Amino acid sequence: MGVNSDLSGISGKEQNDGRYDALLLQNQLCFPLYAVSKEVVRLYKPFLDEIGLTYTQYIAMMVLWERRSVTVKELGEYLYLDSGTLTPLLKKMEAQGFVTRQRNAADERSVIVSVTDAGEKLRARAADIPDKIGKCLPISSDEAKTLYKLLYQMLNAIQ
Repeated sequence: MGVNSDLSGISGKEQNDGRYDALLLQNQLCFPLYAVSKEVVRLYKPFLDEIGLTYTQYIAMMVLWERRSVTVKELGEYLYLDSGTLTPLLKKMEAQGFVTRQRNAADERSVIVSVTDAGEKLRARAADIPDKIGKCLPISSDEAKTLYKLLYQMLNAIQ
């Protein structure tokens, strides 16, 4: 779906005398970030459907493949998600056999999430997804590295 980022042809009831330029969609950094994010997640869908994961489950599994076990709180911090989002996601992943959830013996308020053998086997099926996505994106490797650096610079500054 192509989108024309030049919205200058759109006219309202009154002429814009410059007072509202900051409110023009074309002047918003947040909008292309939002739209690109949504479209990139859409690109992942067919590849993730093949392995039975949603995008959010996939990024959760990436943390678990790296860490093996984390608390729900830690997982939320890695993924910028709250426990209200993670709990149903993790319950479904547990039902799929990819993770286990156990109360932390040292702190009953804390739940530890661990990858199972089935979840670990899923890693091999997911291994080529980053390359497949890379081939779908219309930017060079150097541009992707620059974008990655800028996005994390912003994310870290906002935190």
